[in-house]
Amino acid sequence: MDAKRQAAVDILRRLRSEGFQAFLVGGSVRDDVMGLTPKDYDISTDAAPEQVARLFPESIGVGAQFGVMLVPRPEGNVEVATFRSDGRYTDGRHPTEVRYSKTPQQDVLRRDFTINGLLYDPVKEQLLDYVGGQADINARRVRTIGNPYERFSEDRLRMLRAVRFAAGLAFTLDAGVAEAIRTQAAEIRQVSSERVRDEILRILTEGHPRQGLELLDATNLLQEVLPEVKRMQGVAQPPEFHPEGDVWVHTMMMLDGLRSPTPTLALGVLLHDVGKPPTFSVRERIRFDNHVEVGAKMAEEILGRLRLPSRDTERVVELVRHHLRFMDFPRMRRSTQLRFLRLPGFAEHLELHRLDCLSSHGDLSTYDMAKRLLEETPPETVRPAPLLRGDDLIAQGYRPGPIFKEIFQAVEDAQLEGRVHTSTQALSLVAERFPLPPQT
Repeated sequence: MDAKRQAAVDILRRLRSEGFQAFLVGGSVRDDVMGLTPKDYDISTDAAPEQVARLFPESIGVGAQFGVMLVPRPEGNVEVATFRSDGRYTDGRHPTEVRYSKTPQQDVLRRDFTINGLLYDPVKEQLLDYVGGQADINARRVRTIGNPYERFSEDRLRMLRAVRFAAGLAFTLDAGVAEAIRTQAAEIRQVSSERVRDEILRILTEGHPRQGLELLDATNLLQEVLPEVKRMQGVAQPPEFHPEGDVWVHTMMMLDGLRSPTPTLALGVLLHDVGKPPTFSVRERIRFDNHVEVGAKMAEEILGRLRLPSRDTERVVELVRHHLRFMDFPRMRRSTQLRFLRLPGFAEHLELHRLDCLSSHGDLSTYDMAKRLLEETPPETVRPAPLLRGDDLIAQGYRPGPIFKEIFQAVEDAQLEGRVHTSTQALSLVAERFPLPPQT
């Protein structure tokens, strides 16, 4: 038994020793049934929040009004939730009334999907299934507990969660669930940008992102949460560069190639060509003039709308802005190549380029060249220590001003290209390239 599971079972046994019912519940049970390794463990119990707090004084009320306490453990925090049945929902997220229940069956019936409604008793080693979750796991199907229209009206985010589970687990959506989402897709606008963002990121990073985006499209959610991505569909590309098809097909193929990506890489792949639809034109051939800068600006606006942290937004925007620079890499001066390698998170730029090539013309020669230069060049060569400082130039008679930036750039170019190695050589280069005016 792994340490995180053991910590949860110890909490469960303590609750049992005090006369309370307690079960493992939710995703950890689903993952166990599927032979996967659970990330977290949740407990469902008839102990009220104040009783949980008495048994575990270190616990934190993360949703105490809904009966949810967090018991911190070094191995990982364990969420302990009191059996409950919810009253009416009026805001598309929170029940107006929470009533504590006495049986696990009542508690399970207010949950979202059958695959998340399984309970497990580790003491008796017994699985409790009141909602047909096992059958749906075997059928690889995401189905709501009860009427899907009611479940989605209680919390609109569940529509995105349904897509996320289906994509991440490589399941299908139950037909009734899919139809309910299509009918109510516009209601996702009621959900906060932050909650929508988190689900989109999980769809992109938890496995099968292409399936996730295609399900978003099939359920009408894509148009609501990422309309700019929806507009990629049907936008033709020059067949000599993109034999695979339109911008949407190309992007889906790239998503299909992602393997355990960072959120910023996944978003960079999704949005790298977002500027193509608004810049599409046909003259002697299909063109997307300035689509990189247009796309970088659009990416910034999209991620601002989703409230992505500024540092991550900056990284994604840079991925979009620089993704075509690799075309010029073989013709760049060595100094320019090495400065390119110094971009923050260059490994993500390189991986995006690899996927871009594989999902279009298939030529990886530029990728191989950049990867080899990155691997073979020591860090101190990519980012060498300065040979000159401002005081050195002042001592030679130069006056501070814009020329200093030109001089430092020229000296670093020479360093990166292996033409100067010492301060003396650098000063000689400066004297030759930037001669001081004669003294009068």
